[in-house]
Amino acid sequence: MDDIDRRLIAELQRDASASYATLAAAVGLSTASAHDRVRKLKERGIIRRTTVEVDPAALGRGVLSYVLIDANAWMGDASTGDALAALPEVEEAHIIAGAGTLLVKVRTATTQDLQGVLRRLYEVPGVASTQSIVVLETFFERPVSPTA
Repeated sequence: MDDIDRRLIAELQRDASASYATLAAAVGLSTASAHDRVRKLKERGIIRRTTVEVDPAALGRGVLSYVLIDANAWMGDASTGDALAALPEVEEAHIIAGAGTLLVKVRTATTQDLQGVLRRLYEVPGVASTQSIVVLETFFERPVSPTA
């Protein structure tokens, strides 16, 4: 991946709906070359998907929480990932090193809904305890920078 690929990725992160002509102009390529490079970035798995960013509060998911899960069994199996993915409020799930076993990012409408998610987390085999951190305000969120 070279500097032009990184700049193309940065442009797509700013506006995933940008046309290939717009992308080409931004990085100094022909439209066909920009299209070909983006296609290759997708084929190589560097660009995983094209999506839009939405305001969670506008969709009724204004409560952001991080839940640290401790386990009494190994949680690194696909079945754990599948069980967590089945909870629509869970946006991310990570096996971690340190104080806990898993860290999940959860978005709900209310703290009462968060409580319901916590109840369902205890139904996942191996979950022994949870510790929740509720976000009061977010200064910023950003995607992975292709240039940093």
